[in-house]
Parts: sequence; C-alpha cells; structure tokens
Amino acid sequence: MGHTSALPSGERIHSRAPAAPKQAPPPVDTNGGPAAVRASDDPSLRPDWHTSPAAEPTPPTGLRGLCRASTLTGGLTELAWVGAHVLMYPLGTRTPVLRPDPRNRPGNQPPAVRALFAADPLAARTPVLLVHGLVDNRSVFSVMSRSLRRRGFAHVCAWNYSPLLTDVAGGAADLGEHIERICEQTGHDQVHVVGHSLGGLISRYYVQRQGGGRRVASLVTLGTPHAGSRWAHVVPTPLIRQLRPGSPVIRELAEPAPDCRTPITAVYSDLDQMVVPTASGRCDHPDLAARNVLVHGVGHLSLPRHRGVVDEVAATLAGVRPVPVRQSAGSAVA
Repeated sequence: MGHTSALPSGERIHSRAPAAPKQAPPPVDTNGGPAAVRASDDPSLRPDWHTSPAAEPTPPTGLRGLCRASTLTGGLTELAWVGAHVLMYPLGTRTPVLRPDPRNRPGNQPPAVRALFAADPLAARTPVLLVHGLVDNRSVFSVMSRSLRRRGFAHVCAWNYSPLLTDVAGGAADLGEHIERICEQTGHDQVHVVGHSLGGLISRYYVQRQGGGRRVASLVTLGTPHAGSRWAHVVPTPLIRQLRPGSPVIRELAEPAPDCRTPITAVYSDLDQMVVPTASGRCDHPDLAARNVLVHGVGHLSLPRHRGVVDEVAATLAGVRPVPVRQSAGSAVA
C-alpha cells in the first residue's frame, strides 16, 4: 500500500501511481519530435512525493535498516560511484565554454513573440545550469548533463565555483554574475538551475536573498542541507560552519521571503550520508513554492547520477510535474 500526502489544495498524491493515471502531455524534443522527456517505468525508481512534514517517513534504523535490500544496493552503488568520481574529478576542473545553439536563440523579439518561440515547455530551450557541491566540480553531473541533452534540453552547462569559497552569500553573488553572462550569451531572460549539495544551498540563497528569482525559472536541489547537517560540526571551517543547523545562514533562509516566486523542488534521500537528519534535505518554508521529493536507497554522490532522479529532474524542468504552491498562499486560501 502506498501512502499519501495532502497538498494545500486538498489533493492527495500517492507514492505509487493509481490504476488509471492522468495522461501527461506528450514529450517533445527540440526538433518537435516525441520522447524528449520520459518518466521511468520501473516502480522502484519512482520517488515519493511529499508536500508536508507530516508525510515524512522514519527510515528504519539498526540492523534491520542496514539489512534492507535498498540500503545494501544503494550503499554498493554509492561506493562504485565514489570510485568512478575520483577518477573523473580531474576532467571536471575547468568550466566548459558555453556554445549557444543559434536555432534556439530568442533574439530581440518582443515578449509576445518570444513566448511563442518557447511555447512548448517540453522543448526545454531555457538554459539549464548545473551547480556542484562542496569540494567538487562539474564532473559530478557527467551523467545528468548528457541525459538532459539526449532528452532535448538545448542549453545544458555547468559552473565551477572557487574551491576557496568561504561564504554562501559570496558564492551566491558569483552565481548571479555567471547567470547574467549565460542570459547575455543565449538571449534568454531566465535559466533553470539544478544544484547538488552545497550548490543547491548557494542557488537557493541567490534566489531567495539576492533577488535571483527574476533570473531563475525553476530551482531543483539534490541532497541539499536546507536545514543544515550535523556533519558540519565535524569540520570547523568558515564555510562548513554555515551548514550547521541553526547557523546564521540557515536562520537567514528561514526568514520571510514574500517576494520569492521561483518554484523549488528539493530531492532528498533516506540514504544520504551527508545530510543528517534526512528531513534536513526538505525545503520547508511558508513563503516558498516548494515541492519535496523523497527517493529511497540513493547515496549522496549517487543522486545526480541515479536514473530515477534524472527522470525527476528532467520532468520537473520540462513542466510535467505539479507546480508547487506556496504554503502561506495555500493557508490563506483555506
């Protein structure tokens, strides 16, 4: 039996698809053909959708939790990806040069014409920017960037921020400058952003605290410690101290944000070794249009590479997932 969770509108979303699911809009690639975005047909790869903390499951602990098939499989997969990532890391040290496709450039047409140019959201002409996590680089997105391009996303690029970064706000400001350059080069007013781990927190800070909502059409975070992580107490560096639960940065992100309109999707896992506790991977803020997606048995470094997670990211950016509703707006209507 799959559990359900209540949306602000009263609608309930099942963790398993019902017998007669609603037909999604047909996927379209950049050439107008089918199959730009496909959800996985494997039920084990489908995430659970949660919209309220009440729906938060309690991961099994102790020997029983360790002996679960999903835990064992996820742990072995994570170890394999750690080894592969060590080998691939040197290949991602440089930020690649963005080469815009002139066929997908809106140009200087008025907004009405530009809206028609990108009328089909599944064509995914909006640039997608990938932001890595702590002590990492764009190589962590090797699988996702290739998969998004194969699904029809025209502009997929990654950004390497400085490994000497000491402040989340400083990283967010640098991200904003990079996004401005992307908009200038591609002719688009907005970008989609996918952030892994710390990259998701930097991206959220830019959107929520630095006015980045005007440039970010949607934000997806993967394994991001939105409420901090207990592991941040282990390493007392200035940047990691900001990732502690209750730190000034975490408290700042909990402050009111009535002007933030960017929809946020937070993908988190019950096997994430870096985000502790698991619920810290959720984005729960009354002023934000946030949707929380739980995946089972996927490690921290495996999240950007997991087939089900890539499916979820692609479907979210293509607009075939439910649009999040701000909790404060939902309560006001109620």
